[in-house]
Amino acid sequence: MRNEILNLLKKENKISNEAAEEFSNAEIEGFTNIVKELGEEKTDYIDREKIIKNFESELFKNIYVYKEVMSTNTVSKFLAEQGIENNTVVISEKQTKGRGRSGKKWESPLGGVWLSLIIRPQIDQTKASLITLATGVAVANTIRSFDIDNVEIKWPNDILIDGKKVSGILTEAIAKLNSINYIVIGVGIDVNFDNEDMSDELKELTISLSKAAGKKIEEVNVIKRFLIEFEKIFIDFEEEKYEDILKEWRKQSFSIGKYVRIKQLFGNNFDGYIIGINKEGALIVEKADGTLEKVISGEFDIIND
Repeated sequence: MRNEILNLLKKENKISNEAAEEFSNAEIEGFTNIVKELGEEKTDYIDREKIIKNFESELFKNIYVYKEVMSTNTVSKFLAEQGIENNTVVISEKQTKGRGRSGKKWESPLGGVWLSLIIRPQIDQTKASLITLATGVAVANTIRSFDIDNVEIKWPNDILIDGKKVSGILTEAIAKLNSINYIVIGVGIDVNFDNEDMSDELKELTISLSKAAGKKIEEVNVIKRFLIEFEKIFIDFEEEKYEDILKEWRKQSFSIGKYVRIKQLFGNNFDGYIIGINKEGALIVEKADGTLEKVISGEFDIIND
């Protein structure tokens, strides 16, 4: 994390190489202020002033926009560790080392929305996984607001249009003892860039909002809409309306009813039908022998549709 912040500051000529070499814990506060100021400077095409103009939000008062970072989640974790205000938004026009679950690479060129939210909910650790599902609903609702149909949520953290990935979510909860210290929610949405420019591995599996809508969509409008949708569902979350969130997720699920191959860490793989999710957000799969298996983490491939 420290190297990420140093690289950001050196790239923008905010510190010298000599100062970077002398970076120490005693100097972190000063560097934190520089990082915050950098996120308030003018950027190339995602205009911070346009985001905050006429934007009424009870949650999101602090919004920082950067030209380029390795990962908005990493910058957010640094700021969170230094006591940044709750409900802060970190946005970057481009990520050079965006990542998904299990460290998978997420291509994040110009033309997308790459942001992270810093939240500090007063919740039990067992409810932290529901944040990802709630965020998925917020992203799906955001996409639909631009008159795009066939939007579905793939457990646990992907949003699809016509079966192709348009968005991914990476939630990182930092806990101390038995409580949540803070949660960073990373959201990437492919908005306007041409998927044909992506690697061969990804371009057949992904889609952008502009391609689905048949027109250019302004990134600033996507950001503002997402923050509105997230705020609505996060209010439900804080009011412990978990079943309402799960009900909405189930309505938009791509996963339920599919016959799949579950892939988990340490090779615990098996086939079965996804029959739903439980109140903790875990996947419930019916195996060939009729037994039910709860899947807390992992991913799946569809065997037949």
